[in-house]
Amino acid sequence: MRIQKSLSAIAAAVVLAVSLSSCLSSSPAGNTSDTSAATTAAEVSETGVPAFAASSARDIPSTELVKEIHLGWNLGNTLDATIGEPTGNETPKDWETAWGNPATTKNMIDSVHMMGFNALRLPVTWEGKFGGAPDYKIDEAWLARVREIADYAFENEMYVIINMHHEEWNMPTAENAAPAEEKLRALWGQIADYFADYNEKLIFECMNEPRLKNTPLEWTGGNKESRDIINGWNEAFVDTIRSKGGNNAVRHLMIPGYAASSSESVLSDITVPDDDKVIVSVHAYIPYNFALAEPDNAVTEWSADKPSDTRDIDNLMMVLDELFLKKGHAVIIGEMGTRNRFNNDARADWARYYISTAASHGVPCFWWDNNAFVSGETFGLLDRKTLEWRYPEIIDAMNEAKK
Repeated sequence: MRIQKSLSAIAAAVVLAVSLSSCLSSSPAGNTSDTSAATTAAEVSETGVPAFAASSARDIPSTELVKEIHLGWNLGNTLDATIGEPTGNETPKDWETAWGNPATTKNMIDSVHMMGFNALRLPVTWEGKFGGAPDYKIDEAWLARVREIADYAFENEMYVIINMHHEEWNMPTAENAAPAEEKLRALWGQIADYFADYNEKLIFECMNEPRLKNTPLEWTGGNKESRDIINGWNEAFVDTIRSKGGNNAVRHLMIPGYAASSSESVLSDITVPDDDKVIVSVHAYIPYNFALAEPDNAVTEWSADKPSDTRDIDNLMMVLDELFLKKGHAVIIGEMGTRNRFNNDARADWARYYISTAASHGVPCFWWDNNAFVSGETFGLLDRKTLEWRYPEIIDAMNEAKK
């Protein structure tokens, strides 16, 4: 069913309705009592988990679960933000707003849901919020804030991915392999315990883009040693989650290759654990010159009618099909998108082609939205201060294309 016209028509109404709700509510931003015109407070279980995420967990393979994820959205540059020289006295809000984004409200996530997204990727940086060895205890207030925002999505019956994002402790070198694995097991063990009562709608993602930072190999695929180490960490991650109680026995888990790269050489070196609830995580801002390149090297035009423009997308889907999909391994493209170059028609055409092509292979896509519109990596779609969707034609294209 085509919904392009309907979404364009209601975009302004959505902003108005959600904004009015914000004005009428007496709750401060970030309070779980915050409500909107989009949804009412969901029922919760005895453990406080929203009903959608608290029902009995289904024992289904990831290849079946991903069929239910139609379109995803990243809450970028928010819980993953970092502070250059933390004092140790920071509150969750200090971390969340460190890169200039406002504190996340339920109204924001309500608006995301109303625009057709049924899944939220929640990038989280844990570094700076946990203690020393051997426990590496995570700050309770930080865990609670992560849960609070995840619950905003679950109250809208969305799927949620929680990851480890801008960590500095997971440099994939031989000398760091064992210490980092110890930390990874300790941190993910606590997260798994904390969210044990959430069902299969909550997905854990081992790492974001593990790589050899600040080296010549950082963005060139690494080397065999680093790729093997990341495979080992992925295995340790799966083992750790499976050793925990509650619904972790059937939790769906995402694993990246080196830097979550979409290059065939990196993808070929991923070892998928023998577990039918493991999903390969890939990031693909392609073609690079249109989607991600700095302005001096960028192109602003893109056409689905030009094979030279569609080649990178088509090739990636064929590689994913050969390496994973045909072998029964699910894939999620956890980050994709295009920088704003004042070329919205081309961006919309790109989004329609990209997402429809991925959907035809059974691969869900998540747009990277960092709330940036003017400078830097301008991937923003939702203005979080005004709740305005800046480029409804791109939203319409994605909804038209999703499975």
